[in-house]
Amino acid sequence: MGHAELLGLSMATATETATDFDVARNDSFGLRVQHILHGNPVLGPLAVLIVAIIAFSIVNVRFFSAANLSLVLAQVTVIAVLALGQTLVILTAGIDLSAGAIAVFSSILMAVFCTRAGMPGVLALLFGLAFGTAMGALNGFLVTRIKLPPFIVTLGTLTMFFSLNSVISNSETVRGSDMPSLMTWTGNSIPIGGFRLTYGSIFMLLLFGLFFYALSRTAWGKHVYATGDDIEAARLAGIRTSRVLFSVYTIAGLLYAVGGWILIGRLASASPNVGTDYNLDSITAVVLGGTSLFGGRGSVLGTLIGALIVGVFRNGLQLGGVEVVWQGFAIGLLVLVAVSLDQWIRKVKT
Repeated sequence: MGHAELLGLSMATATETATDFDVARNDSFGLRVQHILHGNPVLGPLAVLIVAIIAFSIVNVRFFSAANLSLVLAQVTVIAVLALGQTLVILTAGIDLSAGAIAVFSSILMAVFCTRAGMPGVLALLFGLAFGTAMGALNGFLVTRIKLPPFIVTLGTLTMFFSLNSVISNSETVRGSDMPSLMTWTGNSIPIGGFRLTYGSIFMLLLFGLFFYALSRTAWGKHVYATGDDIEAARLAGIRTSRVLFSVYTIAGLLYAVGGWILIGRLASASPNVGTDYNLDSITAVVLGGTSLFGGRGSVLGTLIGALIVGVFRNGLQLGGVEVVWQGFAIGLLVLVAVSLDQWIRKVKT
């Protein structure tokens, strides 16, 4: 073999080696990112939120004003509380399509108890929360005892509760001025400079703190994750999975009812004609927050960030003059990207 051929062979070998090195380097980088996101699912949503805030602040200087940020947080509050309950359900590999219906129905019941039944505000609130909890317990009973799929169960109760909204309210809106002040208390705000923080938002943040602790520091929280990750393995490990699932749907119902109370304060009324998008928005917030639709992975902190992403995008696109239909398109695209990313992260090899 001549020197020219040897030289050509050496150069070809060197090129292949360099190419293999580049591929290995790229694969190594991708694997590192995959492992980081698998271990810290909140990082992805947080990065999206920061980028969105910066981008919308550049597009419209009004976005970062105290008044507008107050509006974003107030708009996000109800969805965030519903998404908190939705997170518990999705962590167990379930889904709850009745979240918005329970919230709106609970708000109607609270308003009716106050106005027609003449109950004091505290009693009406407690009855409304109790009924919301019972609606969640009904979902849990059908899932755990009758063994029906969560999708079918909550699709059915969604229709039932929205229908009952109209029956109980006679399709009429109850004004906040006709109810005790406790019903609209969550809509009151505390001025902090130019920023206004509502009591509903404060209550929402306290709930997130409570459930962050419950899921990360209690046996119940560990059982929720175990049940969602592999229900059969959890059962064999001695976890009463049916009891865990029932508790999750019941607590979710209570959280939805709390969302209904905050909704009254937000709107200064109780209307049976709101909440049609709440189910989708709550699921969107959970998915954008990094909680896996396949269960067993995610956090309430991610859900809070996901709810803020939804609020920031809707508000930022509106300030940017984007039509409502394209706002929905953007949110839908975000969901598809988030689910695709979740699929990729779940393939990580440990």
